[in-house]
Amino acid sequence: MSENLKELEKRIGYKFRDFSLLGQAMMHSSYTNEKHLEKHHCNERLEFLGDAVLELVSSEYLYLEFPKVSEGELTKTRASMVCEPALAFCARDIDLGSYLLLGKGEEATGGRQRESITSDALEALIGAIYLDGGFTNAKEFIHRFILTDLENKKLFFDSKTILQEIVQAKLDDGISYHLVKEEGPDHNKAFSVEVLVGERSLGVGKGRTKKAAEQEAAYKAILELKKEK
Repeated sequence: MSENLKELEKRIGYKFRDFSLLGQAMMHSSYTNEKHLEKHHCNERLEFLGDAVLELVSSEYLYLEFPKVSEGELTKTRASMVCEPALAFCARDIDLGSYLLLGKGEEATGGRQRESITSDALEALIGAIYLDGGFTNAKEFIHRFILTDLENKKLFFDSKTILQEIVQAKLDDGISYHLVKEEGPDHNKAFSVEVLVGERSLGVGKGRTKKAAEQEAAYKAILELKKEK
């Protein structure tokens, strides 16, 4: 386990003084339950702390970056930046799921890719860095791995809405989504969805839910339409 977590340290560019904090950040409650460890050994307390640090850092970032934007808009933007799918997206960038300590049941049902688990682990990692190295190191991690490429992330998370707006403004055709393929057992499904604008296929998305697959398909369609400008 320790070699695996040392690899994670290299990936994030932060070396822990108290290495046990990193282990705790990666320890899901299913693992502590299975090993009959006390509840507080799992990453939920670190997640609670990391969530607060992330909210402060992202709030400061938006306040300074957008000096003329209203409080309501800032709140809305922050919510989209730190929501579960957004954090899971960032967790995938560092392959966080592969470093998790999971119970056998959670492992078998695809827990390493489950957005609720990986997003929580990312917040727990922030909490661990904060405790180990203070606010400055936690802030640096957040800026490097979460508050980056926000325009592209916004495009991805709002892709169905943005595609609808593009098509309504420039094309007469309607948009439709078609399930192409459904694989895996009920507890670990994978969906492939194709998006059509009129009769024309503009992309196929994959995801663990139909909604996620549709979002990815819409994102690919937007990129395709942008090429044609």
